Amino acid sequence: MFDENYKFTVVDRFTKYVKYDTQSDEDSETIPSTEKQKVLSKDLVTELLELGLSDANMDENGYVMATLPGNSEKDVPVIGFIAHVDTSPAVKASDVDPQIHENYQGGDIEIGNRKVIDAAGNPELSDMIGMDIITTDGTTLLSADDKAGIAEIMDALAYIKAHPEIKRGTIKIGFTPDEEIGRGANKFDVQKFGAKYAYTIDGSTRGEVETETFSADAVVITFNGINVHPGYAKDKLVNSMKVAANFMEMLPKNELSPETTDKREGYVHPVSFNGNEEKTVIKFIIRDFIDDKLKEFEEIVKSLCEKAVANHPGSSFEFEIIEQYRNMKNILNNHPNVEENALESLKRLGITPIQSAIRGGTDGSRLSYMGLPTPNLFAGGHNFHAITEYVAVQDMEASVKNIVTLIQVWEEKA
Repeated sequence: MFDENYKFTVVDRFTKYVKYDTQSDEDSETIPSTEKQKVLSKDLVTELLELGLSDANMDENGYVMATLPGNSEKDVPVIGFIAHVDTSPAVKASDVDPQIHENYQGGDIEIGNRKVIDAAGNPELSDMIGMDIITTDGTTLLSADDKAGIAEIMDALAYIKAHPEIKRGTIKIGFTPDEEIGRGANKFDVQKFGAKYAYTIDGSTRGEVETETFSADAVVITFNGINVHPGYAKDKLVNSMKVAANFMEMLPKNELSPETTDKREGYVHPVSFNGNEEKTVIKFIIRDFIDDKLKEFEEIVKSLCEKAVANHPGSSFEFEIIEQYRNMKNILNNHPNVEENALESLKRLGITPIQSAIRGGTDGSRLSYMGLPTPNLFAGGHNFHAITEYVAVQDMEASVKNIVTLIQVWEEKA
């Protein structure tokens, strides 16, 4: 099915892309949140133009879009492939030095800086015997999330350019900023993109086809105290940090936390705590697969705020809910062919499909509600947002083949 003499370029592309520092910044109010994301995006435009996508461009907000014209005589739906250029702000992602561990034979992988990818804690490694595994040097993120996806999309385009006989409909390419901070779709112009359906290449294990995500809200809680010079504070000072600490202590310990939940259980998770005597701000993310559960969790959190304030007379609080995204399955259920074609592609490649719900979100969560049904497909990376992040070369090549095959499936079924 595939040209055995073709030399995939996905590894070369990936190891080049990870050296760009593209971390997003959740405290920034600009779009994109960091200008450095545009450096990679501009270079991707240049590469797309070199591959013959003559309309490739980047807009003022850092969104890259391009078109691969179709060559089919059929009326094939326009489909898109999307990945994000930014990396998580949680861990250092500059000066990335990728390491390739060739012919993995099992056991732990020592990656440097006294960091180890332990086989017991990473059962996926048991399926990677004989593969070549890319890691960091133990000091940074690898940035496989989602530079693996970018490299795979680009290599799929290169393969199609080298094999013009492959029948296809029109293909749209999109690279977005700020996905890691939940803003990847904020300025995505669905109409300009021009696809009827799309896929994000932002998943993990080989074979993943993800059509369900968490629904998500952010909550910002502000506790207000009364600040008085500590030398004269008796019966006057109300320290907002102590109010906030009282609230934090009342949060459920054995439930509703990411560290105590899995599968289809949702959670309430504080991600930021900043304050002084007068004002303390705590930021939360609220997650569940059922929309109504978000409201239930938010009421629990709000009731604890009320109790904390009651315990500290003179204090007050403000409670802001920010909708982030909703479970994309609510939309994708109305477009079964999008998932069916993805499963058919895997079948042709002999890859066992993994149909799971994402305990998180992708750009596709928002895009699906914006009129572009967009499930998520595997890119091969593991341990996202951690120094122990890794990806197998062979899984990246499998993703390239999956993109090319999926394009053919859509053409054949038109």
